[in-house]
Amino acid sequence: MDILISSVEGNRQKLDGGAMFGNAPRPMWEKWHQPDERGRIELACRAMLVEIEAKKILCETGIGAFFEPKLAERYGVQNPNSHILLQSLKKLGVSENDIDAVILSHLHFDHAGGLLRTFAEIQEGKDTLVFPKAKYIVGADAWKRNQTPHFRDKASFIPQLSEKLIESKRLVVVPDGAKSLPDILPKNISFFYSSGHTPGHMHTLVKGSKDTVVFCGDLIPGTAWLHVPITMGYDRFPEQLIDEKQDMYKKAVPENWILFYTHDPKFPASRCRWDENKKAIPFEPVTELVRVKI
Repeated sequence: MDILISSVEGNRQKLDGGAMFGNAPRPMWEKWHQPDERGRIELACRAMLVEIEAKKILCETGIGAFFEPKLAERYGVQNPNSHILLQSLKKLGVSENDIDAVILSHLHFDHAGGLLRTFAEIQEGKDTLVFPKAKYIVGADAWKRNQTPHFRDKASFIPQLSEKLIESKRLVVVPDGAKSLPDILPKNISFFYSSGHTPGHMHTLVKGSKDTVVFCGDLIPGTAWLHVPITMGYDRFPEQLIDEKQDMYKKAVPENWILFYTHDPKFPASRCRWDENKKAIPFEPVTELVRVKI
């Protein structure tokens, strides 16, 4: 059975480099990501397409283009008038009607905003969710956090999205801690969870005959965050996140997993190994990941 994995670019954004690297000093992080004149770094917001058993499953939807112009500028949304994710899928010969399931690791706007139409379409009254035939899959704790966010991360969620997901009647809330959805997803797809970034962050694991791919989400946004002590200012519990990264490395390194990065501006994925100082570093980074058989 063939399993095909593709990186699908969405709208990019620019965020403050200091916020993205937590307590790491600028002289360190600017070696990895060169900031612009406003101190912002470019970030991808890419999705991962999994094609298996005639099903097309999308891991996340990126930030999309739903923000009003003022907020699009604030969050550095690139190409704010175009839904880049849908354009990227079209280049692969995939339409929004072809997607059977969308797996959402969590519901922050830069990971779930692509479920919404563009701001212009919404203003015109076309405000239905994208992917009209798909199941929208999210973990129980992530859904709860979206419903009742903390004051600290309330701005990270999209107020109108919850209601639209419920109204779709295609929302699937994964039971707390469940590792699979055998009635909806192929057996090759499983989940594990972390909570250092946000409670109930659900990671998708796709196991093929040759390789295993993990959708890292915000546990490891890109290659620079592979370094164990590097976290984001947006992480709710940085020390817990560090422990969770190390726990994942215990399997990912010896089993040679492919790590998929949603925010790395250059590399959609890489493998990972320990260097001589026991630091996690990427190797075999890839610049393209289009229908790679695993």
